[in-house]
Amino acid sequence: MTLIPTNILHLPVYSVITVKETDHDCNIYAEVAKQPYKCPHCTSEGFVGFGRRKQLIRDLQILGKRVGIYVDTRRFRCHGCKRTFYETLPEVDEKRLMTSRLVKWIGQQSVKRPFVHIAEEIGIDEKTVKNIFRDYVNEIEKTVRFETPQWMGIDEIHIIRPRCVISNIHNNTIVEILPNRDKKTVVRYLHDLDGRDDVRYVAMDMWNPYRDAVRATLPEVSIIIDKFHVLRMANEGLENARKSLREGLSPKQRRGLMHDRFVLLKREKDLKLEERIRFDVWTKNYPAIGEAYRLKEQFFGIYDAKSRSEALFRYNAWKHSIPAEVEEYFLPIITAWTNWNKEILAYFEHRVTNAFTESLNSLIRIMNRLGRGYSFEALRAKILFTEGIQKKVKPKFERQRRYTLPDDAFGMITQSSSTQSEGAEKNYGADISTLIRMIEAGEL
Repeated sequence: MTLIPTNILHLPVYSVITVKETDHDCNIYAEVAKQPYKCPHCTSEGFVGFGRRKQLIRDLQILGKRVGIYVDTRRFRCHGCKRTFYETLPEVDEKRLMTSRLVKWIGQQSVKRPFVHIAEEIGIDEKTVKNIFRDYVNEIEKTVRFETPQWMGIDEIHIIRPRCVISNIHNNTIVEILPNRDKKTVVRYLHDLDGRDDVRYVAMDMWNPYRDAVRATLPEVSIIIDKFHVLRMANEGLENARKSLREGLSPKQRRGLMHDRFVLLKREKDLKLEERIRFDVWTKNYPAIGEAYRLKEQFFGIYDAKSRSEALFRYNAWKHSIPAEVEEYFLPIITAWTNWNKEILAYFEHRVTNAFTESLNSLIRIMNRLGRGYSFEALRAKILFTEGIQKKVKPKFERQRRYTLPDDAFGMITQSSSTQSEGAEKNYGADISTLIRMIEAGEL
């Protein structure tokens, strides 16, 4: 046993009696510095001591050791109402036997670190950490308001399972992650969105519940299908042709085609000399692959169009050029274009894309894998509310201006005045660039 200085708590509201140290714990024995001056039941000032009880209060670590404060809590009996009561423990959380500062610290740490690590460090149950985390996030959400995006992205992120993610495209931020991606959930979010009339454009993938939800709640908004979702289907058409060809090849040829798939998925203009040689071998020896590649490249060329009408003309020309032997591989993209014609062509009037959100998926999967055992709520909080992750913009500084006031005795008096900048700090949500950097650096 080692004695430690009795002022170690730095809580003046407690008088430390003694401190005992073990290999892993620091046990502090204390009592409330000032006894109550009135009965909490009847406010009478006449009462006497009526026993004591010892309570264990958890606190922040000291010198790397878990801290338990053993408070000798006094009980009193009121002369007026004859009822008994215990003295209030100051600086202690109302819901838990731990100091308020420890609860705050656990809340801040819980969006950065695994619950089990925090529980082991403090010497409490993991369930307690989860409950504190939930309360902490609920309090944050009462005070944090993300700016409603004028250019909204509605996409999908795989966190345990598919979730709907709402992004601010213009500011490259995430403003919400919904528990699922069905119409009911998205409608509820959009309907309750503060300032939803400010939304002008919504970029999304080809998922009917998203379109139906936007049409139901934001009928004046332009819906735009993200071009990367459409172009991905052209790559999938080529992939389907390659996979079909593999079935009739020898094992050696299959292995070669498997390794060359990335060459086939590259744009022709980006092929290096060695890649072009391998590309020519496949496209010349297997005409179907060559045709599928040509169609993929021509479809990409649709997005080089300068206008909606030019894009439609290019698409029709592309569609009529599809040979019968490879048509089946591109049927999904033809069907999608037919069903989403208006929204796909809207891109050529408003070139809004969700490209930044798309780049998150692989990183979110890494984070999800590293956070095995986390609930969706925990991962959502980490993404949206981790300290330093939000993009905030303060109002611009407004310099002083000079003005004159008439004065009866002294003529015109020149004075200066500073006017407050209009508006408050704006919070655009979780910055995607910062999020990617923090995930890659292992900070989340």
